[in-house]
Amino acid sequence: MTIEERIRGSMPGLMGFLMCLGLVAAAIYMFFQADRTRNEAVYVPIGLVLMLSGCISLAGLFANTPNQARVCTLFGRYTGTVKKTGWHWVNPFHIKRKISLRVRNFETERLKINDLDGNPIEIATVVVWRVVDTAEACFEVDDYENYVHVQSESALRNLGTHYPFDTSNDEDISLRGSTDKVAAKLRDEVSARLAKAGVEVIEARISHLAYAPEIAQAMLRRQQAGAIIAARQKIVEGAVGMVQMALEHIQKDDIVEMDEERKATMVSNLLVVLCSETATQPVVNTGSLYT
Repeated sequence: MTIEERIRGSMPGLMGFLMCLGLVAAAIYMFFQADRTRNEAVYVPIGLVLMLSGCISLAGLFANTPNQARVCTLFGRYTGTVKKTGWHWVNPFHIKRKISLRVRNFETERLKINDLDGNPIEIATVVVWRVVDTAEACFEVDDYENYVHVQSESALRNLGTHYPFDTSNDEDISLRGSTDKVAAKLRDEVSARLAKAGVEVIEARISHLAYAPEIAQAMLRRQQAGAIIAARQKIVEGAVGMVQMALEHIQKDDIVEMDEERKATMVSNLLVVLCSETATQPVVNTGSLYT
């Protein structure tokens, strides 16, 4: 059975304090009367009861700071939550558990897991959260702060195994390349796990992401190789476009008439110049292409 939060009222703290002082003052008056009338059998017990009541009533005073609440239970029964800021008084036999409603955050430890491709990676996350239902936080889970930590790590482990660390296709979701999408999915999963604890997850983002040390060097070389291949592909595509544009301009402006063999030679020379990683050295041809 889920316990729903109820807002309960309380007596203003000043009024409660004056009531306690009144009980103590009445007890002192009873002691004075006992001494004056020499009737201790009547006045002293009454004075002791009033003094004890006044001292016990002081336990009902408490103060709430902004974004703080007190969950009140009376002999094991939940009677409500006091969220109003200020000085209050309630039945002194209530147990008043202090709950912070402030926004809190924590960073998980660096977890070592395997991503979707089976590569060992290290991952950690920062979770920003706050309590929104004090009754659920107190009574639905044993220790809501520890529950937040454990379930956040569990959600991070589960998420990390469903996506690769990186991917060559920009459309596919990866842990490194799709940070916003991954953060949104992580927040949704953590929120679903913490809903029963009366906790709202404001934000959840990956704070650390790296390959495990045993494969870090190999993966770095793999990334470098992939970057080189992608760069060379772009260079070749650009060079072919420039050669095609040059041939079209030559034919359009009728600069020189070339047969297929001359075109092939020109294409070869232009590709060498455009795709070469080092500066090309010009060669002056004093003869013809055929001699």
